[in-house]
Amino acid sequence: MPQTEDIDSLLAAICATFEVEFEPLQVDESALEVLTIRNMQSHLDGLLQRRAIRDPLKDLPLWAKIWPGSFVLGRLLRKYEPEGKSLLELGAGCGILSMVAARYGFARIVLSDIVEDALRFARANVLRNRLQDRVEVRRVDVTTPGRDPRFSEGFDLIAASEILYLDDLHRPLLKFVGRHLAPGGKALFCTDLARAKPHFAKLAARSFKITEGRIGVKSRDEDGEEQRRVYSILILERA
Repeated sequence: MPQTEDIDSLLAAICATFEVEFEPLQVDESALEVLTIRNMQSHLDGLLQRRAIRDPLKDLPLWAKIWPGSFVLGRLLRKYEPEGKSLLELGAGCGILSMVAARYGFARIVLSDIVEDALRFARANVLRNRLQDRVEVRRVDVTTPGRDPRFSEGFDLIAASEILYLDDLHRPLLKFVGRHLAPGGKALFCTDLARAKPHFAKLAARSFKITEGRIGVKSRDEDGEEQRRVYSILILERA
């Protein structure tokens, strides 16, 4: 996606399909403005009418949801001495994780996804929050073989939240990580424990040193009821 694209042209393209508005999202002591779909139900109804949902995990606009795991992983990145390092976010959706991480001193952040609508929303969010000097938005397909020439130096950290739900993505994802981690780099994956994929960790252990952990988070649901989620954190390092 061109980095020179202005927010007005982005919003015009987005509004051809969606009714949207920016809404404030509190993150620790500061706030982000995040582009939100106002006509989600009618959009979903249209997809159903066009029989465009063959595989819900792939065809529904899951990229538009603000996943709590993005905040969990975004805050965790602070512990990895990010000053001067590079970060690649995979399957970024609307880009929350990268925007949270942007305040931590990374020298380069690449926010990526494969869905064009997600890339437009992410780019609009980056521009709205004036993060374009710190965050690049790029289309990245982890199933593409070979090393991506745009990322020849590799990344100190690769991070992804709620990306492991597609089992057929596991092998190409691990190969991609192996090709694009810089020496001494780490890849971090955050997944709600209710959706954890133990098979991915077993597969990853063939090529990487694996550290597994869990983080419990208290939050409130749409009805204001307190709930506790537990997130699985997988950290991959070269064996």
